[in-house]
Amino acid sequence: MSDRDSGGGRAVVRHARAEDLGRVVELVAEHAEYEKAAPPAPGLSARLAGLIFGGPGSAGEFGGHGRAEESGGPGRADEPRGPSGGETPRLRCLVAELPDGSLAGYATCAPELSTWDGVAYLHMDCLYLTSTARGHGLGPLLVDAVRAEARALGLTEIQWQTPAWNEGAIRFYDRLGATSKEKRRYTLPTDPA
Repeated sequence: MSDRDSGGGRAVVRHARAEDLGRVVELVAEHAEYEKAAPPAPGLSARLAGLIFGGPGSAGEFGGHGRAEESGGPGRADEPRGPSGGETPRLRCLVAELPDGSLAGYATCAPELSTWDGVAYLHMDCLYLTSTARGHGLGPLLVDAVRAEARALGLTEIQWQTPAWNEGAIRFYDRLGATSKEKRRYTLPTDPA
């Protein structure tokens, strides 16, 4: 997908593979800790496997967003597919792989809808790099890969959010030319307490 020479060889950004899932879950836990959030709930690995690689609980339950047929084409040969090569899973996960083969970060994204604009966009749910991987050009590579996902789906915009206190991320996104809007994010359980 994307690569950058990091001094000791080429770092690459690519779609996550099944064998990456354990490390992706570790990165998710690091990300949650960094954002001062609760740790991921038990069973995250199994839930992510269905969302990223297909199977029960993947695209079909969410209206089939992200299918290649809906983006106007047969899809790219390197895009993620379900275990049988069929429907594109709901969640796309990209990983930053260092020259030594270790994973130093990830980005996840999924198509969503804007009622106000009446169009779909790509929602980047997470972008995280380990502290030692920041400042080496991997962030722009991950964002470029997310942009490529949006283009492959025929989407013209990416949206995301970051905590107001995360000044490093805000500076990074500003350098990319992204614009921000002041909003608060709310969550509400579906089962009242």
